[in-house]
Amino acid sequence: MIDQRLKSVIRDVPDFPEPGIIFKDITPILKDPGLCEAILDAFEARLQADAIDVIAGIESRGFLFGLMLAQRLGKPFVPVRKQGKLPYHTVAQSYALEYGKATIEIHEDAFIAGTRILVHDDLLATGGTVTATSQLIQKLGGNIAGFAFIISLDFLKGSERLTDYSPNIVSLVGY
Repeated sequence: MIDQRLKSVIRDVPDFPEPGIIFKDITPILKDPGLCEAILDAFEARLQADAIDVIAGIESRGFLFGLMLAQRLGKPFVPVRKQGKLPYHTVAQSYALEYGKATIEIHEDAFIAGTRILVHDDLLATGGTVTATSQLIQKLGGNIAGFAFIISLDFLKGSERLTDYSPNIVSLVGY
C-alpha cells in the first residue's frame, strides 16, 4: 500500500524549523522515481479528473507533485506563491500563523471564474495556508473541486477547516 511505502521513506527531522517541531521531510521520496510514479497513480485513482479543470500548487513543495499531477491529468497548473514572488498582477490573501502573519498571492488571470480547482500541497497540518489559498481562489471566482496532500497530520485536524470549501480531501498517508 502507498501509505506504508511513504512511511518507510518520509524522514522525521526533529526541532525544525524550531524546537519542538518534528518536520516531515518528503525529499527522500524524490530519490525514487518509481515511488513518485506510485504517488501519481494513487492520486489519479482517488481523484475524479473530470471534475477538475486546474490544479493549484502551494509554494514550494506543493509545486513538486502538483505540476506532475497536472501533467498526468492533462490539466493546467497554477502556482500559489508567497507575497512578492509572482511577476504579474496578483490578488493577495493574508492569514494568521501560529507566530505571525503571512500573505500568499496568485496571478489575477490564473483562471476564469467558474473554474473547478484542485488545491495541492505536500502536507496538511492545521490547514491555515490551504484555507487562505481556498479564499484566494474564491476571490477570483474559482470553485474548490477538492484537496490533495501526500501527508496529513491528522492530530492537528486541518481537514475540519477545509470541508466548508470541499468535502473532497485526499491524503495518501496520515500521522
